[in-house]
Amino acid sequence: MTERNKKLSGLFSLVFLFMLIITASAAVFEKVPRIEFEMTEKDFGNVKQGEVFNHIFRFKNTGEAPLLIKRVRTTCGCTAALVSDRTVGPGEKGEIKVAFNTAGYSGEQRKYIYVESNDPREPNVQLSVVAEIDVPPHAEIYLDKFQIDLGLILENEKIETKVNIRNQGELELRVIPSHRNAAFYVNGERVKSPIKIAAGKKQDLEIQMEPQRKGGLLREYIMLKSNDPVKSSLSLYLSGYVVTKDQLKDLFKKYKDIIDLDE
Repeated sequence: MTERNKKLSGLFSLVFLFMLIITASAAVFEKVPRIEFEMTEKDFGNVKQGEVFNHIFRFKNTGEAPLLIKRVRTTCGCTAALVSDRTVGPGEKGEIKVAFNTAGYSGEQRKYIYVESNDPREPNVQLSVVAEIDVPPHAEIYLDKFQIDLGLILENEKIETKVNIRNQGELELRVIPSHRNAAFYVNGERVKSPIKIAAGKKQDLEIQMEPQRKGGLLREYIMLKSNDPVKSSLSLYLSGYVVTKDQLKDLFKKYKDIIDLDE
């Protein structure tokens, strides 16, 4: 290599090194947004069930570029909304309002709010609200089953089944069953008003459903509404398969050799 080529090679190396330094410096000193919250968790302490609590999470853009709030989402039990501008300039502040409805909850509860932004250091911030929810004396409904398999059902045959309802609470339980094609009975008498079950007691609910005139799979839901503040509405799922007399005869012929009629 000639002396001239050596000098050119050295010059190119210096230029390349200089470009690397410039690029690195630009990356280091790039202006970016920074989201910083005053607090990321709010503890409401002991509260009564059914109350709604509100809190505002305040944040500031401590960066040198505009902060964009892309999305605010929550887990169930609370709602959150951005109450300031979606774009927050450097040095400016923003707010996110959270409402926590304690209805239907008991004991310690922790709900999360997720804030997504264009902060490259922390693009997803997790906020939370916490509460210990006290439930006063109340009725508490319990079913011995939540699904009933009716098996094979003959076409035009009335469906009859039952479920046992127990009151595990301290106050009287009142239950209202409903279904468009069903009638309900307690101790042989048709239910015309809420079923009343004393604390610690149980009661059989008899269900009679109109015949299914169409063959095939049967899926029905019995709704049970009660004064239980935690489980005010429950569903009892009924399933089975409706067959015609001809289908039943065919099934019997097909499997009669494996049916032990003596048992």
